[in-house]
Amino acid sequence: MNFLEERIRKDGLVKPGNVLKVDSFLNHQMDINLLDEIGREFKRRFGDKHVTKVMTIEASGIGIACFVAKEFGVPMLFAKKSKSINIAGEMYVAEVESFTHQNKNQVIVSKKFLSPDDHLLIIDDFLANGCALQGMISLAESAGATVEGLGIVIEKGFQIGGRVIRNLGYDLESLAIIDAMDAETGTITFREQ
Repeated sequence: MNFLEERIRKDGLVKPGNVLKVDSFLNHQMDINLLDEIGREFKRRFGDKHVTKVMTIEASGIGIACFVAKEFGVPMLFAKKSKSINIAGEMYVAEVESFTHQNKNQVIVSKKFLSPDDHLLIIDDFLANGCALQGMISLAESAGATVEGLGIVIEKGFQIGGRVIRNLGYDLESLAIIDAMDAETGTITFREQ
């Protein structure tokens, strides 16, 4: 069992509806030492790739992506879920459906921060149905950028997202893959990697 699986077993909470709450250490309150270790692990897994930028989607991926970008020594870019008056100029836009929030959002990235010269490592906290990753891939494709890899902290292996993304031919690495969760018993079954 890896460091992340141990932490999920210790502090994760399985809720009805295939929801795993890890907000005490990953995506609400953040364990900085754990994020540092996650950043190092993604650097180990993708260190042979030519990465010029780490990209994620707001909000839960931002903290994680910062630690990954620090390891690679590159900027971190996040796709925003809403347009604000602070974003000027032309933008790339993609539609993303959220499993957790059960809604659709348009995500946007300013064209001045994403170009054909970029080689992206896309990072996110969870992978369920793959919609967020597909949205970020769409933004990258719109810009002509190269997706070097996709890094996920926790993949719900019993949902279709990982299979869909891998079938598209992308290099997808998940630090922990959950094959089953039981809300009644709190049991989590991890995939051997």
